[in-house]
Amino acid sequence: EVQLVESGGGLVQPGESLRLSCAASGFAFIDYSMSWVRQAPGKGLEWVSAISGLGGLKRYADSVKGRFTISRDNAKNMLYLEMNSLKPEDTAVYYCAKASGLGPRDFNFRGPGTQVTVSS
Repeated sequence: EVQLVESGGGLVQPGESLRLSCAASGFAFIDYSMSWVRQAPGKGLEWVSAISGLGGLKRYADSVKGRFTISRDNAKNMLYLEMNSLKPEDTAVYYCAKASGLGPRDFNFRGPGTQVTVSS
């Protein structure tokens, strides 16, 4: 059974940082691209970033480019999202997702999510 469990969310002030983690199980993690997507209050899902199976290719949405960094540890079946210079508009539930590619529509199965709130 595919399982994805996110952690690391919380309440931070603008300009601060957070690191999200996602523990994956139930599938051959290294064989799949992985994505982070988010959903702000009252809005639809927004793709944030993606990383290839071996970690050599990464893609970012323009809204987070230069501030967020995606990474993975295939030995631990873990996916990460380092978020710096957070803005109030980054407030959302963040989900990690199993993906078939690096595109913004390539994610499919996702976890329950972790809340990130950026507010002063």
